[in-house]
Amino acid sequence: MSSERGTTVGFRSERGAVLLALMLATGLIAIDATILATAVPSVVAELGEFNQFPWLFSVYLLAQAVSVPIYAKLADTIGRKPVILVGVGLFLIGSVLAGFAWSMSALIGFRVLQGLGAGAVSPMAMTIVGDIYTVAERALVQGYIASVWAISSVVGPALGGLFSQFVSWRWIFFVNVPLCLIAGWALVRSYRETIVRRRHQIDFAGAGLLTVGLTALILALLEGGNAWAWVSWPSLASFGIGIASLAVFPLVERRAAEPILELSILTRPLILTTTLISLGIGALMIGITSFVPTYLENALGAVPLVSGIAVAALTLGWPLAAAQSGRMYLRYGYRTTVVIGGAIALVGAVALAISGPWPSVWTVAIIAFVIGFGLGWTAAPSLIAAQASVGWDERGVVTGVNVFARSAGSAVGVAVFGAIANQVIASGRGEHDFATIVSASTGVFIAVAVAAALMVLASLWLPRGAVDAAAYSADAIAPADPTSAVSLADAEPAGA
Repeated sequence: MSSERGTTVGFRSERGAVLLALMLATGLIAIDATILATAVPSVVAELGEFNQFPWLFSVYLLAQAVSVPIYAKLADTIGRKPVILVGVGLFLIGSVLAGFAWSMSALIGFRVLQGLGAGAVSPMAMTIVGDIYTVAERALVQGYIASVWAISSVVGPALGGLFSQFVSWRWIFFVNVPLCLIAGWALVRSYRETIVRRRHQIDFAGAGLLTVGLTALILALLEGGNAWAWVSWPSLASFGIGIASLAVFPLVERRAAEPILELSILTRPLILTTTLISLGIGALMIGITSFVPTYLENALGAVPLVSGIAVAALTLGWPLAAAQSGRMYLRYGYRTTVVIGGAIALVGAVALAISGPWPSVWTVAIIAFVIGFGLGWTAAPSLIAAQASVGWDERGVVTGVNVFARSAGSAVGVAVFGAIANQVIASGRGEHDFATIVSASTGVFIAVAVAAALMVLASLWLPRGAVDAAAYSADAIAPADPTSAVSLADAEPAGA
């Protein structure tokens, strides 16, 4: 597939070096998302505090979610390159410190730093793709990016298990060091952009409210029924603080000179709908990747590597569908492609909930592949539709909102699903036997199916004409310089 200017999409093109750099940067986040899961027993054995290990995942997702809007805003003011390089740097520092962690609390703290780095890398990679590739090309390129997650989903659990068994769990963090250095060097060397710098103001009040609100809600969901009763002062206070902070957040954003989250863009039906779809995608993904391994390992006695490979089927189906989705949405429109993809994912989620009482590695792997295939036809086209509806000066914000929604969906989703599982286990007198584990997992899978159904409902609200017209807008023309982004001076209207 090539652009109207005859520039190919492959790695031998002028943009190929940039794409490789973006894939390397994405690989950092992708491997980290899976490598820790199989090493948790080794981490707990050395550092203790088993009851705190879920926070290793929650704080990472939370830090990633709340930092994405900040990075997205900065990307539209100072450029994409410095933001993604800062993200790689923070991820590098966090990885080194995590490798030397002396307690579970310290490790949780360093995971926050890693999450702050991930919050810059993931959205910037997708934004840069939107800058240098045409609408027709982006589905194939997003397929390349998605393939990184597919490979990492297999390599990550294997590396985590190997390091934990033969070296030390600390190497699951130290392995990030050479990857960060290579990715940073590749970005500095290959990616060029021309921007017009201007003064900007960071919305610290909005960032604080968003962080406090999400943290309080996740705390209430994770600790409710465990550290304290659901109906207790700590529980009510956590829910109250979370809801109040998130309620005040929009009021603060309206008055902010440069709001951390451009809530005004959510008044556009296309952006609002794709944001809701991303929330569902995040919840769906975390429900599968976080709870299926525990389900298989406890119910069937499967080793971590086998359970990891079963889950990897999800991220194998994703890039296969994403790479082909371009033909679908250019021929039939974004809305049709997204609805079909969501329906496929919903069928898979319902099948998982139905098969929950009868654990099987092969069944889970097949279902995970189906869900991943459906998400491949949902995630990429919905994001590309949102990107294609705006110019360069808003693309970072739009991408950031999309990624924020997916991260927030994952962060809140893992807390909700964890609360469901904990409640079932508590009702079974806290026993971790076969029946209890299966019941708890089935309850989570039912909730995952509900999230998939809500995602499909949101996709049905996608506007028809505006979405499909985006595929043939001026944005389909590649930049004059295929290795650089359009400058702010070029992107802004005359007289701005």
